[in-house]
Parts: sequence; C-alpha cells; structure tokens
Amino acid sequence: MTRTRASVTLLLAAAMALVLAVPVGAAKGENGGGNGGGKGGGKPTTTAPTTTAPTTTTTEPTTTTAAPTTTVPASDRDPILFVHGWNSSGSTWDTMVGRFLDDGYAAEELMAFSYNTSQSNRTTAADIADRVATLLTLNEADQVDIIAHSMGSLSSRHYLKFLGGADGPVDTWVSLGGPNHGTDTAYFCWTTACTEMWPGSSFLDDLNAVDESPGEVVRYATWWSPCDAVINPDSSVPVAGATNTRTACIGHSDLHQDATVYGQVAAFID
Repeated sequence: MTRTRASVTLLLAAAMALVLAVPVGAAKGENGGGNGGGKGGGKPTTTAPTTTAPTTTTTEPTTTTAAPTTTVPASDRDPILFVHGWNSSGSTWDTMVGRFLDDGYAAEELMAFSYNTSQSNRTTAADIADRVATLLTLNEADQVDIIAHSMGSLSSRHYLKFLGGADGPVDTWVSLGGPNHGTDTAYFCWTTACTEMWPGSSFLDDLNAVDESPGEVVRYATWWSPCDAVINPDSSVPVAGATNTRTACIGHSDLHQDATVYGQVAAFID
C-alpha cells in the first residue's frame, strides 16, 4: 500500500490515538473455514483468504489467568501463552482467554502476563522463554502454543529464532496484527521497543534474515486486517512460510476480540 507523506502524517495521529485506547492493564490439524495449514513436511505457502464478516461479541472479559504454582495433570492439548503488544498488558487477552475457558481449557493451561513495553523485544523474549518453561512444567506438557498481538509478535519471534523456541518447545505461533516487517506508526515513539519496530531497523533485519519462520516442527500463522490503522503497510504482518489470513474490516485492537478470528485461531492450533 502506498501513501503520500500527508496521508502518513494523518495516519500517525490516528494510530497514536488508537494505540492509546488499548486497555492498560490457541497446533495440530487444519484450520477451520479453509484457513488451515501445517508446517509438517514443509512450510505452507498458502495465500491469504478473505474471511466472512466478524461477529461482534458482547462477552464480558474474564479475569486474566495467572499460572498456579502446583503441577496439573497433562492433557491432549498444548497450553497457551498469550503475549500482548505495546502500551498494553495481560488483561487485553481477557475476552480470548474467556472463550478458551468456555471451550474447555483449564485455567492452568492459559497464561497471559504483563511486561514493560518500553524495553527491548530481546529482553521480553527472555521472559517469554521463562514463561514457556513454567507452562511446560505446570502442565506436564511437551509443547506450548503462542498467540501474540501486535508488538508481542516480535518478542515471541525472537524467542523462537534466537532462544531455542523453534527447536521443540513451541508447536504453533500465531500473530494477530503483528508489525513483523515494521510499521510507520512507530516513528512517533523513541523507546527501544518502538525503534525496533521502525521499518528497516537492525532488530527486524536480524529477525527476518534467511528464514522468517524457522524450525521444522513449528506451524506459523498470521491474521491481518485491511482496516488496521496501526500496522502500516498492511503487508508488514504476513510472514514467509506462514499461513497468512486476511480478516474482514476490523480494527487493530479488535483482532484479539473478534469472534470469527477467535474461531479460526482456535481451529488452527487444535
């Protein structure tokens, strides 16, 4: 997508207001609705399908779950780690966590945590590694699934590529509106995390070099909206080797709230 300089300026102002409106505070089989894909014997190369219009949810957010300290019996599904984006917190996942609970997941299988969104995504990636280890031990599991929103896609990808996540601990990785190749809306912010989101940053160059979806066992998927005013250009979200899905016209902060997106994500990680 191209934009004139004047249009970018207007979008930056709108995006900043939209980001600040974010509340402060799932890898097996095929995806439903024709959006599935598995890494299996090779990385998927499917093009992005168009989804049906999302259903607006009125579900009240549930309390974000924190991992207990006792071990629970193993189940047939992978526990899920949720990684939020910039200027947000673990509570942004309340609606999606509530839906997974309604679909039969145990609270101990779902972990949403908060972190300092100004720090380097490399620092957050180390925290993710610790959280994954905790989920594996807690649930007596072999693998976890990671669902990330926005900037959380970058720290979780760094963990996969550089901290051993793609070597076995992670089954599926999901990115909802992730600035996987940068976004021009990050130019208004000068914290370390923001500068790492600048298109062409050394952080992104390292992250996307050689193989954007490393590991033979990990299945990668992204969801992107043509109406996402925070991630510019829209083509920043799709990752080479992933199943990349275009959603209906929904906002950046609705990607983890939308019922249709939830159903597709849940089917993909199942």
